[in-house]
Amino acid sequence: MIRNALLLSTAVITGLAGTAMAESYKIGVMSAQSGYLAPYDGPAYAGFQFCIDEMNAKGGLNGTTPVELIVRDTRSDIAEGVKVVQEMIDDGAQFIVASADADPTIAAAQITAADSIPTMTFAGTAPVLTQVGEHVFGSYPADNQQAAVLAGHAREQGFERVWLVKSPDSAYTLGGPEYFGEAFTSLGGAVVGESNYSLNQPDFSAIVTTIKNADTTPDVIVTWAWEPDFPAFIRALRGAGVDTQVMGGDVLDSPTVRGLGDVVTGVAHTSGGFPDEGSAYADFIARFSAAKGITPDNNYYVNGCDIAHMIEDAVAAAGTTDPAAVTAAMAGIENGEGIMSNFTFAGTDRMPLRDVVVARITDAGEKEFVLRTSADPAILPQP
Repeated sequence: MIRNALLLSTAVITGLAGTAMAESYKIGVMSAQSGYLAPYDGPAYAGFQFCIDEMNAKGGLNGTTPVELIVRDTRSDIAEGVKVVQEMIDDGAQFIVASADADPTIAAAQITAADSIPTMTFAGTAPVLTQVGEHVFGSYPADNQQAAVLAGHAREQGFERVWLVKSPDSAYTLGGPEYFGEAFTSLGGAVVGESNYSLNQPDFSAIVTTIKNADTTPDVIVTWAWEPDFPAFIRALRGAGVDTQVMGGDVLDSPTVRGLGDVVTGVAHTSGGFPDEGSAYADFIARFSAAKGITPDNNYYVNGCDIAHMIEDAVAAAGTTDPAAVTAAMAGIENGEGIMSNFTFAGTDRMPLRDVVVARITDAGEKEFVLRTSADPAILPQP
């Protein structure tokens, strides 16, 4: 059954009348088991598989359509990802869940476009990823949404001057800081400096020296750097005696980052949700922990589960497993009920509107809730 209101046009519903529901639904999953995407794909797939297993134990999607997963390891390699996507399509995949980054999702979507197979990223947040075609969907709050919320928080904290640290090697590591700068500027702040780095860059001393010796000192530094770049950067920054506030994207919501010790105390980052006591999120953690003996320690687990429910809702609304119909139904979801947060695709470019959480890393290496809100449309940067 649909767990919340899915608003679809009468024309779409009428057009689907009489279309058969398949006996089972084949979902292809790109899940990097090694490389830079493994820390994100691994948890996302674990949460996704867990909730698909729960559904299958009750008869499948909406209690009627069992799900068959076709899982392939991409090794965090885009070329390998393209290869395995074609293999999954050849094996009958009717929906593709792509890796947790825009670049491999875009590559996969170019393959799935020929058959209009709906394609959803595990956690890719660069809003440009949906420009590949109308069959492509995000699942996590987009970078421009996260940046607008984080910029608003930075201004509320009194920060006036930001230095952006970004990498042009990825849509995520480039776009996030740039969206932040745009939103921050619109709120009266100023970008006083920018530094570029290369992915997997081992030495950030030159960037740190530039920031430390800048004529105009920033009062906040913002980066969307992920592992291992962020650990290398923050260690170099603090090692040089620079104690400026650091903020970043959702990729910092990781046990590895929280485990870096004193150098990350006070670092603020965006996130997709928080396990408030008594929430559906907290219940998911309890169920997963009891079943698997592992306690989820980041949002990628629960977002993986949300993707399973997004697919379930779209198939229910479509009344069929036909790829084009499922795509149309997914695009019409409004205020779908999520575990991490509710989600809306209707009226968007298929990057869902979702609440954004800001969290802070404590001196005990814990994640501390700061705020939860949606992005202000007045300052939302456009891709």
